[in-house]
Amino acid sequence: MIIGDKMDYKVEVEKRVQWITEVLNKAHASGIVLGNSGGKDCTLVEILSKMATPNVLSVIMPCESKQNYGSDRDDALLIAKEYDIPTIEIDVTECKKALRNVLGEHINNDIPMAYHNINPRLRMTVIYALAQSKNYLVAGTGNASETYMGYFTKWGDGAYDFNPIIDLCVEDVYGMLRYLNCPANIVDKKPSAGLYEGQTDEIDMGVTYPEIDAYIKTGQSDNSDKIARAHSVTEHKRVLPMRYGK
Repeated sequence: MIIGDKMDYKVEVEKRVQWITEVLNKAHASGIVLGNSGGKDCTLVEILSKMATPNVLSVIMPCESKQNYGSDRDDALLIAKEYDIPTIEIDVTECKKALRNVLGEHINNDIPMAYHNINPRLRMTVIYALAQSKNYLVAGTGNASETYMGYFTKWGDGAYDFNPIIDLCVEDVYGMLRYLNCPANIVDKKPSAGLYEGQTDEIDMGVTYPEIDAYIKTGQSDNSDKIARAHSVTEHKRVLPMRYGK
């Protein structure tokens, strides 16, 4: 993470592309697969990955939400065309419906996120099946701001083999995308995981990304107490599972 001096995007892009290349070589992997929601983070990871290897597979995985079939898909396809990245679509809606039927009354319907988080966990299963079948690695797409807040699904979008943007705050992701001449509608769209209709990241977290970025970089921010608490209670999501005696 760059704190203080302005980030040199040219240098940072080159370093990350080189690192991705080294990760692939060390694993003797043939390429990279990642989920593509049409958002800022996956777009940046796609671009960096394509700069490191021609073998990148982008996967669009709609699941119930109308947004997944509309703006998410449109933006994902735009990036695929813009950067010549092979892209496939696998709809996991029926898989989720089947799980809902199996779970039935065993799930507490008063906690809707128990169902919403099925989406990224199904997508993780799809991505890893594709990766293993192709000898590819799975690229993570979470940024530093979301990671700090624990705003990701454990064993869902929080599962990956490597992540080249894990140290970038949201403002840095935007800056790097602009440096790489990413289409404006991708950069300017309101961040959303697209888990359900009308969902946005900042509404879910109850704080804004500028507030989170300021807290990470300076230790001071509006809503500091809320950010610190979110970081504390989600610590288990950022470390290996707790083991007795360790």
